[in-house]
Amino acid sequence: MSIRLLAAFGFLLVGTGPGLADFDLTILHTNDFHSRFKPITADGLDCPEADDAKGACYGGAARLATAIAEARARSDNSILLDAGDQFSGTDFFRYYRGRLAAEMMNGFGFDAMTLGNHEFDEGAEVLGQFCELLDAPVLVSNIDVGSEPELSGAIQSSTVIERSGERLGIVGVTLQDMHSMSQPGKNVSFDNPFRAVRAEVERLDRIGVNKIIVLSHLGYEMDKELARETYGIDVIVGGHSHILLSNRDPAASGKYPTMIGKTAIVQLYPYGKYLGSLRVTFDDEGTVTKASGEPILLDSAIAADEATAKIIAEAEERLADLGARAIAEATGPIDGEQDSCRTGECALGNLVTDAMLHYARDRGVQISVLPAAGILTSINGGAVTFPDVRASLRGEDRLAWLQVSGATVLEALEHGVASGEELSERFPQVSGLKFTFDPEAEPGSRVSDVMVSEGDVLVPLKRGKIYGVATSAWVRNGGFGYDMFEDPLYYFDYGPLLSDVTADFLRDNSPYSPNPGGRILPKAN
Repeated sequence: MSIRLLAAFGFLLVGTGPGLADFDLTILHTNDFHSRFKPITADGLDCPEADDAKGACYGGAARLATAIAEARARSDNSILLDAGDQFSGTDFFRYYRGRLAAEMMNGFGFDAMTLGNHEFDEGAEVLGQFCELLDAPVLVSNIDVGSEPELSGAIQSSTVIERSGERLGIVGVTLQDMHSMSQPGKNVSFDNPFRAVRAEVERLDRIGVNKIIVLSHLGYEMDKELARETYGIDVIVGGHSHILLSNRDPAASGKYPTMIGKTAIVQLYPYGKYLGSLRVTFDDEGTVTKASGEPILLDSAIAADEATAKIIAEAEERLADLGARAIAEATGPIDGEQDSCRTGECALGNLVTDAMLHYARDRGVQISVLPAAGILTSINGGAVTFPDVRASLRGEDRLAWLQVSGATVLEALEHGVASGEELSERFPQVSGLKFTFDPEAEPGSRVSDVMVSEGDVLVPLKRGKIYGVATSAWVRNGGFGYDMFEDPLYYFDYGPLLSDVTADFLRDNSPYSPNPGGRILPKAN
């Protein structure tokens, strides 16, 4: 029986020998970085260089490098961990995939990471290349990659790190329903996260490792449940929920750390705005006796590391050259003008919703709906570049999908057309269905004859049937008045950017011919 279990059951004799000193450790951590290598605004958007020069920006790889170095210098024992979702979110990822992330993480000296759902967005091959480039071990205890050659041998359940003669067990865990969120491929499977962590903690305990840190991409609520249900976890370093834990910020979602029994839980706001810094003290039996800290805000008070800034600047120069290359050909202009998209069906609306539906179909989605506010301008015919696509869409819109009744779908369509013939940012662009729209009818009864695609045929929408719907995360959370989507049976808000989804769809269907329409029909006289 291990020392920790003996202590737990009261079997240790007190005063039988000299006591050992407590062990102090600083855990530095990041999560949900999403390729934000350049500074961001307070809300996580790209920050203009002029604003950064005025001190109005946060984060960026160069500030993060400085903050890590300074935090290490303040501690005798430290480790650096990442809780997943390094992938996706900016042009840096679109063009470099995981290569730039691996280079940055190696330079920062990460000791371990777990995988988030976005690490699987480009499939096993891209993830395998990233794992091969990364110096740190990649940890996921609830994954089976034995049948996937691109990932075989690339992922461990846990690792043991030594600091000042003390052994630290680091266990990784991620979301089980990954196939509904991302694209891990049919050869990759995921087990129950709690069961997998429990087994790995028990294995480490048997070999005498009694200081256990779980590196989790389960989300804050599941982290708290994991702490309640699993004996032996000292610290959970989390991600996925995109929340801030803090003792100072009144808008924080909880304390930093959040204590569940003797388990300390930490997580940061996404996009590299903060560096986590948790100081824990372990007693002789490996139990946390003290846990304190606060996220370090990476504002203008943190100087940019010049060497890191140079690497990012050079990567951005190459990225600009790549951005000028065509990703597809369009046989004609793809109409995305507001006069078109905010009063009726438009070609760019059809393109984007087709792309959304194509991406999410394997996740049980039959319908896609995007308000016209997500569309900014047209795409010219001929050669189409990724900047062309990005400029045509609302900047940070992410794909979301949900399950709702047919009655809720109808309510959403009625909400979208409620302005009649007036320009309206909420006017619905759709794929996977068609309907008749009568702007002269009373609000609430302007939509009729709603038909949903089932295979190669159209069938009437059924109010009581459950449908999978793709939209943007902003709309799923009630944006533009679509509050009927706020409480679905199921939802996922963290899909890829709509610009990425649309660009990939264009590339795969090049040359692309603008869709002539026929989804939103006028009322027959």
